[in-house]
Amino acid sequence: MGKYFQVDGSNLARQYKDYLSGFWKWLQLDHCQDWVLFENNIEHIVCIDEVALSDGELYTVVTNAKARCQKGSLIAMVKGTKSADVSSILQKLPLEKRMQVKEVTVDLAQNMEKIARSCFPAAIVVSDRFHVQQLPSEALQEMRIKYRWQAIEKENQLIQQAKENFQVYRPKILPNGDTEKQLLARSRYLLFKPSSKWTNSQQERALLLFKYYPELEKAYHLTMMFRSIYQHSSSAKEALQGLNKWYEKIEKYKFASFITAANSIKQHQQTILAYFANRSTNALAESFNSKVKAFRAVFRGINDIGFFIYRLSLIFA
Repeated sequence: MGKYFQVDGSNLARQYKDYLSGFWKWLQLDHCQDWVLFENNIEHIVCIDEVALSDGELYTVVTNAKARCQKGSLIAMVKGTKSADVSSILQKLPLEKRMQVKEVTVDLAQNMEKIARSCFPAAIVVSDRFHVQQLPSEALQEMRIKYRWQAIEKENQLIQQAKENFQVYRPKILPNGDTEKQLLARSRYLLFKPSSKWTNSQQERALLLFKYYPELEKAYHLTMMFRSIYQHSSSAKEALQGLNKWYEKIEKYKFASFITAANSIKQHQQTILAYFANRSTNALAESFNSKVKAFRAVFRGINDIGFFIYRLSLIFA
């Protein structure tokens, strides 16, 4: 803009901040680096998440799901993620406003759930579907990575043996053209998808993967079984029945990473089952965070956090 008007860009930015933006007349100026509140944006469903603004400094963001990341989305932005600190700020909002909230979506962090329960006492707390589904997927990927490291170590030993015997090491090539190490590395994305969405090459790779690593096939079916609970359950009762069957399978296979995932899901089971009442997710909070990060990227970082939050409020509050 400065180049277009043939003026110094930095000087134009200062002029905008000091005289045109209205920043210095902002009613929340004195505390904007620590917190901002917009009580008129509260609706029946709110989302709580965290976002990094500068140098990894985290802010807890409360948004209005109904506004769908447009004007009126931002309810609060509070520096830090400690439940006591964030709750003390959110409780500055009028109680009658907070009592209007009937549902709060959060990720699987205990502090976010604690904030939701203390600040919005009339609301049910819902664990975000996508964060929950991530647990079995990560458990599966952990198993794949473990096998890949084993394949790398096996290959290293064979290479060393070949050197000692003054031979050239030639890895075994599988029917699809992969080595064993490559098979495990290139199977990452197909394990995230149902088999009905595999391409022809992924189907071929999966057949080989499950032939050489049958435990991965069992783990893959466990992951898909968990996803089907969200896809096909019409009520919390039906979802609970599906979860119990899933727990039984995990006890049968005894995969360590899945046992850890199952224990975490059991800890959050009440808020996970609450999803099936209205099927609300935290996707809009994640979308809002993406917009904040994109806005930050335009300015190649943030030098003045207070002014940045002010500009966010002009757009989203």
